[in-house]
Amino acid sequence: MASLKDLRRRIRATKSMQQIFKAMEMVAAAKLRRAQLRAQAAAPYSRKISAMLQNLAGAATELEHPLFKARPVRSSALVVITADRGFAGTYNINVLRVAEQRVRTAAAGAVQLVVVGRRGRDYFRRRHLPVLAVHTDLPGEASLEFAQRLTAELTELFVSAKVDRVEVLYTHFVNALVRRVTGETFLPIGGESQTAVPDRGTIFEPDPETIFAELLPRYATAKLYAALADALASEHSARMVAMGSARKNAGELVDGLTLTRNRLRQAAITREIAELVGGAEALK
Repeated sequence: MASLKDLRRRIRATKSMQQIFKAMEMVAAAKLRRAQLRAQAAAPYSRKISAMLQNLAGAATELEHPLFKARPVRSSALVVITADRGFAGTYNINVLRVAEQRVRTAAAGAVQLVVVGRRGRDYFRRRHLPVLAVHTDLPGEASLEFAQRLTAELTELFVSAKVDRVEVLYTHFVNALVRRVTGETFLPIGGESQTAVPDRGTIFEPDPETIFAELLPRYATAKLYAALADALASEHSARMVAMGSARKNAGELVDGLTLTRNRLRQAAITREIAELVGGAEALK
């Protein structure tokens, strides 16, 4: 059994860790509020521009814009959004396991990874899976500039026919306690859920080429930005919950150690009293 000195040292160390967990929980809660506001603000624009594109997609059949062009899928890029840091419970591992399963169940080289976040980079590097590109040192908040750079990179991969489809795998934020790993087709545009509405004599001003050249990059950036904002809110919520659980566990450990320490102290005092009584009796 541990000595009183060891128990006191463990109690002090555990209390220090409990304070650290509490601070991290509060920081994650503050970041979650900001990230949640950004994710909620990004969603309406993404939905609206998606609806607009769906209404105009009927006129794109004759335009044959390269971002609409669906090809037989021989290879695809899977964008996996993770975090740069840990201490977020199962946030990273859930999405990484889904991505790994996609790669291992596909034909060799059919799925290549575009990894966002250090945790994803390290995970796939250890398992020697095919990584096409890596993005680390992520901004602390959802960044439109980063979304634009990543959109340009993914668009180049698709337009140059290096890949025939681009998908995004991320963690969708439902609420502070619920998150879901979600996969969406990013390119070609309309390749998954959208169905073109028949063209009813839409008039384009100045012309369809100019309209779609401006609209499609905005749509792609908005969709990717919404996914990044959603993933960041999920990360902060997962970290807040994980640190809250760690703080509670540390408190329970402190209570258990304190009880053990008190029992040892009580036993030591009882032993000393018995020794004093025995000594007094021996002197009579």
